[in-house]
Amino acid sequence: MQLKLLTALVSAGLACGASVAAVTDKMIENEATATGNILTWGVNTQGQRYSPLKQVNAATVGRLAPVWAFSFGGEKQRGQEAQPVIHNGKMFVTASYSRLFALDATTGRKLWKYEHRLPEGIMPCCDVVNRGAALYDNLVIFATLDAQLVALDQDTGDVVWKEKIDDYAAGYSATAAPIIANGLLLTGVSGGEFGVVGRVEARDPRTGRMVWMRPTVEGHMGYTFDKDGNKRENGVSGSTNQSWPGDLWKTGGAATWLGGTYDTKTGLAYFGTGNPAPWNSHLRKGDNLFSCSTVAIDVKTGQIKWHYQATPNDGWDFDGVNEFVTFDLDGKRVGGKADRNGFFYVNDATTGQLINAFPFVRKITWASSIDLKTGRPNFVAENRPGDPTSSADGKKGNSIFSAPSFLGGKNQMPMAYSPDTRLFYVPANEWGMEIWNEPVTYKKGSAYLGAGFTIKTINDDYIGALRAVDPKSGRIVWEVKNNAPLWGGVLTTGGNLVFWGTPEGYLKAADAKTGKVLWEFQTGSGVVAPPVTWQQGGEQYVSVVSGWGGAVPLWGGEVAKKVNFLEQGGMVWVFKIPKATRGAQTAASADPKVAKSN
Repeated sequence: MQLKLLTALVSAGLACGASVAAVTDKMIENEATATGNILTWGVNTQGQRYSPLKQVNAATVGRLAPVWAFSFGGEKQRGQEAQPVIHNGKMFVTASYSRLFALDATTGRKLWKYEHRLPEGIMPCCDVVNRGAALYDNLVIFATLDAQLVALDQDTGDVVWKEKIDDYAAGYSATAAPIIANGLLLTGVSGGEFGVVGRVEARDPRTGRMVWMRPTVEGHMGYTFDKDGNKRENGVSGSTNQSWPGDLWKTGGAATWLGGTYDTKTGLAYFGTGNPAPWNSHLRKGDNLFSCSTVAIDVKTGQIKWHYQATPNDGWDFDGVNEFVTFDLDGKRVGGKADRNGFFYVNDATTGQLINAFPFVRKITWASSIDLKTGRPNFVAENRPGDPTSSADGKKGNSIFSAPSFLGGKNQMPMAYSPDTRLFYVPANEWGMEIWNEPVTYKKGSAYLGAGFTIKTINDDYIGALRAVDPKSGRIVWEVKNNAPLWGGVLTTGGNLVFWGTPEGYLKAADAKTGKVLWEFQTGSGVVAPPVTWQQGGEQYVSVVSGWGGAVPLWGGEVAKKVNFLEQGGMVWVFKIPKATRGAQTAASADPKVAKSN
């Protein structure tokens, strides 16, 4: 009753204009060209992670200096993968263990904190991370590890509404940042390793009321909901048993655990889907739709308009959740995706037709290429893990070496696209794995793999590489290698810069055209989050969250041992160019004698 009353009061206040700074749909749609705020995960709804700001540029970035730093505090450090959102002078940033902080964006002063009370028995697959929040009206909304959504008042941190997504005891969790699309709050689910059923949900962001739900496993029914919460069938996703044998589709995985993007020009939301369950592909003959795919959903109806499956009948845990980033190419609206399986795909954003596909990592063993006519991979049959039922004891299938590893050519760390250079900036990793299949049966709330693995290095000198990729030619234009695997996202700007972080603790900036590293700063812990930039009071700020963790130290095998010296943490760092040096630079540029001497 108290939550409903508070919701009514908030909505009434907004309707009366009490909150003049309320975040609107139009503001979110304009993020591609906005400079003062960061209102959505992906920096803009297309997920380009591009800012047109130029005050910090290739000539001035060397003067970038820390302004403030804020510690999440306590003993709950672990992995910090959040992208901050910023509005009305406030930064809203999530932290491990389902916490959210509101900070003064220019000073770092803590305004309020919300710490979600987590139950015993949560089952996050890959660390207790959270990747960020959504802003709408005067609300900040984020998902929790026990599969709930929480909406808080931006000014006070009070809970306005709270809704359950699903049962955490069945393996469901939620780590992705929600997005706002055409006035709806869109979210996915995590838990593919526990045999959950992936889906996308649309809710009224003001109240949390469900509007529609679309499953991403073939055979499950979608629903729409009226204002009273009554549901109506909205068509089955795909056709039951068309690409799944027996009853395996009922626990089919395909979790939408990274969230989505949205394009106002197409009216479609794009969500990537994870691995089919279990990992043992010999149990589920067929393509296993809609796993390891991009699904394009009409946000008005909740219907899948098209899908593209990158890894049919996945046997390597090549989740297809990576972000589908829309952009213009040769007069068409298209989307780019650097898939976990090592191939980069370009699809028509309206129809899904495959336009281009090429490797963005050096070593791929599971397929030789992608057939551009059929859109299907050319599998290398002998490089699929073997069927355990064909082994002598029936307990372990033939073990094979596969590259990339199941941690992917790219994993959760989002890439960036610059409309200036027309290049994608992809945080890639070169590694492989030994993998084998085992018998497995589904048990609610238990791991549902049917496989064993060991991650292995490929090169002596590097694992990670930030790569500038031309989506039209498929050419890697430049790369910056990194000893440890890259696990943090990327930002690019109108100042001809690319920002990214490393597990070794550095936030770096490079020339977007050449890849020359121009600036770096040691944050004190590994960076596994994407940087952001915004303008406030006439000054450009750059920020990143620092805190080593995520899947690599948990699952990385030989790679995890290689980086076990890295320390955990939990800090927000903010940088800008000091006014004094910025003024001196302006004066120097205006004085031809000084300019010449430089």
